[in-house]
Amino acid sequence: MPGSDRVGDHADLQRAAESILKKLGFSRVPAVRRSPTAEPAFWVQEAGVPRRTFPVFVPPSVRADATEGVERWVAGLPEERTASSRAIFVVPTDAAAEAAWDRLARSGGSTTIDHEVSILVVPPAARTEESAHFHLRQAEPREILRLATGIVVGLFRRSQASEGASPVDFEELLRLLRGRFGIDVHRSLHVTSDEDALFLLYQLAMRDSYAPGEPGANLHVLVLKPTGPAARLPWFAA
Repeated sequence: MPGSDRVGDHADLQRAAESILKKLGFSRVPAVRRSPTAEPAFWVQEAGVPRRTFPVFVPPSVRADATEGVERWVAGLPEERTASSRAIFVVPTDAAAEAAWDRLARSGGSTTIDHEVSILVVPPAARTEESAHFHLRQAEPREILRLATGIVVGLFRRSQASEGASPVDFEELLRLLRGRFGIDVHRSLHVTSDEDALFLLYQLAMRDSYAPGEPGANLHVLVLKPTGPAARLPWFAA
């Protein structure tokens, strides 16, 4: 990444974040709404999706507490979730990103599941070996399995609605786990390939049931039809 994408300890942190997000497909837009508790540095919009706007929280310097923006954002969330809230938090290091994810996990509720949150690492100028990147969080296998089941149900319903014109692609499942939920699937499951990750998820799904060995009691079985031999189909065997 060009040197102009690296920042020091001053106001250019925000400009660098804006430049990096633009390269990643996010363009700056006027403020969408204002909050008395969580005022972001600026707003961006995902390319080609006018309604997918994100507030971007930038610390005052690379030495500032990276979780400060997280604290303000969490405090501004409504007590009863009526819609998904989005946010991008800028931090200088992967260690700061881990701290931000940990703060979100401790915020109560399900801020890392119910809302779309991303953490962008913008390394200081001195760390020339590093490049800006979205930091993915580590999650428990059971959480990944629960999310994967919900995603696959959605993929099957989309396929049914299009009468099979939209086949189920398990690579899309992994992309959604990473992009939508910010999960480092490989690190979380201790694997090194997508094939191994899917295989392990299948094994976890087969074991995670109320009655082991009884397919009808499995928590991860799709009900595709009201009757017939294809009425219940394990998503991991589709």
